[in-house]
Amino acid sequence: MHTPSRFAVTALSAMLFGFNAVARADPERYAIDPQHTFPVFEISHYGFSLQRGRFNSVHGSIVLDAAARRGSIEISIDSASLDMGLADWDEKMKSADFFDAARHPSITFSSNALIFEGERLVRADGILSLLGMDKPVSLAIERFQCGMNRFSGKPMCGADATALIRRSDFGMTRLLPGIGDEVKILISVEAAKQQ
Repeated sequence: MHTPSRFAVTALSAMLFGFNAVARADPERYAIDPQHTFPVFEISHYGFSLQRGRFNSVHGSIVLDAAARRGSIEISIDSASLDMGLADWDEKMKSADFFDAARHPSITFSSNALIFEGERLVRADGILSLLGMDKPVSLAIERFQCGMNRFSGKPMCGADATALIRRSDFGMTRLLPGIGDEVKILISVEAAKQQ
């Protein structure tokens, strides 16, 4: 009867130990970098053009458990940080007719359902809270990548995410249908690993 060599036993033990270490890896927490994270939206302006706005203040966190292919996302956007590129337009969009920033200072997205294909994060299903209403929204995630940032020396993850919503679903109906109902959301996000 063949007896395994000491080398084979040692190699098998190392493989099993390595597998268990990966399988039991702790979830990693990342803090969203507000200097490199910008939620942008696009909307039809009377069918003539796509107008874009962005929010300049955003914070939140991402938890990733790569071994278990799961995690969570919590993002909060300051409604009053809306930037349309023109001061009077900013004020109109922050008014009660649209984002109502005085009464609803935050827009949030929360997800505990991260969808992976292999090691790649491809979707986040969650709840978007806007104007005091909560609706399910799926973010399609592209260009997901984690690695060492050679400038900061910190581990980071980054991605581009997109979604389509109807503003009327959240009670934002002013100037429909001239100003479009369908809104495309685009988010470029970077997040630094917390030690």
